[in-house]
Amino acid sequence: MAGRIPQGFIDDLLARVNIVDIIDGRVKLKKAGKNYSGLCPFHQEKSPSFSVSPDKQFYYCFGCGAGGNAIGFLMEYERLEFPQAIEEVAKIVGVDVPRDEAQEQRRSEHKAQYHILDEASAYYQRQLKEHPSRDLAVNYLKSRGLTGKVASFFGIGFAPSGWDNLINAVGGTSEKANLLELSGMLIRHEEKDSLYDRFRNRIMFPIRDARGRTIAFGGRVLGDDKPKYLNSPETDTFHKGRELYGLYEARKLTQKLERIVIVEGYMDVISLAQFGVTYAVATLGTATSQQHLERLFKTVSEVVFCFDGDKAGRKAAERALETTLTSIKDGQEARFLFLPEGEDPDTLIRAEGKDGFEKRLNEALPLSEFFFKSHSQGSDMTSIDGRARFSSEALPMLQQMQPGLLKQMMIDKICEITGLTLEQINSTIQLVPTSASNSAHNDNSYDNSYYEDATPNNFTPRDNNYPERRSTKPSSKEPTRPTNSLCGHLVSLLLHHPELAPLATEYDSLSDLHEPHSELLQAFLQYLHTHPNTSLHTLLIDWRDDEELSKHLLQLSGISHLDPILNGNPKQLFSDAWKRLTRRLQVNELQKLQKKPLATLSQPEKQRLSELLTLSRQ
Repeated sequence: MAGRIPQGFIDDLLARVNIVDIIDGRVKLKKAGKNYSGLCPFHQEKSPSFSVSPDKQFYYCFGCGAGGNAIGFLMEYERLEFPQAIEEVAKIVGVDVPRDEAQEQRRSEHKAQYHILDEASAYYQRQLKEHPSRDLAVNYLKSRGLTGKVASFFGIGFAPSGWDNLINAVGGTSEKANLLELSGMLIRHEEKDSLYDRFRNRIMFPIRDARGRTIAFGGRVLGDDKPKYLNSPETDTFHKGRELYGLYEARKLTQKLERIVIVEGYMDVISLAQFGVTYAVATLGTATSQQHLERLFKTVSEVVFCFDGDKAGRKAAERALETTLTSIKDGQEARFLFLPEGEDPDTLIRAEGKDGFEKRLNEALPLSEFFFKSHSQGSDMTSIDGRARFSSEALPMLQQMQPGLLKQMMIDKICEITGLTLEQINSTIQLVPTSASNSAHNDNSYDNSYYEDATPNNFTPRDNNYPERRSTKPSSKEPTRPTNSLCGHLVSLLLHHPELAPLATEYDSLSDLHEPHSELLQAFLQYLHTHPNTSLHTLLIDWRDDEELSKHLLQLSGISHLDPILNGNPKQLFSDAWKRLTRRLQVNELQKLQKKPLATLSQPEKQRLSELLTLSRQ
């Protein structure tokens, strides 16, 4: 189980603590019916969209989609690791956290690694001030225009030439040398069975986590050695796909972060900060990942990607666009800034100053504009063939987006550009429909599930904390609302009434449907059948630690605000929807069997084919 802390203890802890007490000390809450509401601490907003339910012991933001239990809130708000959040809740309840010996050992090792890396950082900073060869490093930093003040704030240091400087200064004992090796600071020579320094003759940039602890280093060579930039390897305490250089410093320098600029290198981050743009970060030798974006969008509502204007920069921007499309939600904004050829953020801000650079940021291309611009460049938009090619490339990417207004508006834009209806485009490229406008003509949408958008602008808290339902027959005077998928409708029912899960049988082939939320529904039913007495917070903990299942958490978050019960009986609603889904499964199975030559079918397959044909006639 999570963190090797007994699951029974976690359940008992959550049962004993009141989530309102945890959150109320950090967010100003007001009573709203049975629940409490306030301004979301995870994104900027003017009207409250953050809701806390004492009955469900769960919080949810209708603006940014953040949600979870008391432990999850502390992890996000205080930026704590899971075990630390457990400890904080345990302190409030007044109990000790039980741990097994192996977990305690790992926790102690990680703490020792943080400590040894902080020692290494302090050593490198001293060398920049004291080492006989320090002038080589100091002159380089001066040539880049950095002041001593900004260098000190970012903890910049110097690794002198030599193979054993760090190990002699910091790794004086076998235990410390082993920690330096585990932390990626020393390399073992296999033939000689000896250790030597990884970083030599380099400017050193400490990489810090959200709590300011040194977790790794980046080094810029001062000579002609290769590679020019060298990062620490992946370790138990450092994961390149999660961490961002400069994020800790950006929080320290900027009292109220409203946007983040993603640049390519350490020096870009530091130079921008020196000239007043204190909200820049850099990835660590990797492309921007979904984990990076999820982390950033929990801190700010706007992210600006800053790229060189050359071919490599364009290619990197397209990769970032593809990643952002799958992560972005309504209320979040991504922009793309391309610099003049031969310029980078460091040189540009020195030439134009903070005002000039920020003017460029303000004029950066919005995600939607960059999307259509990049995908239409290779197509002749004046010809039918060109528009068809554009649509076939663009629509599949939009299908991966989170449901919301941005997705709908971008799909509508494709229809406007091509002059085709979405039904016409779908019939050609065989896409699953995503808008309510075509739901009446396609069985992929659930007929009786029109829901009011759960956004801060039109959401009024009620006792049950869900939006009012509109008529199932949309008025001709207003546009129809996006509908939830049939599988999503069933998931929503299960979120509110997990005891309905036994009504669903033979769900192992759900993922074969290739319908929205079918994989999520299958995973959810599997979990509920395996853990019949589970709670939502237990699922969140279990799925967060499972790489395969964690991808479903965002979908659960998006579905959780729907109220599928309305005025009906939940058991009857679930039974009706499951019967409908069962028919789809049967049709899917029938089509598979009919594709096979009859002579190749086994006797059980022939019998099943006969049963399905009878059912289809009925």
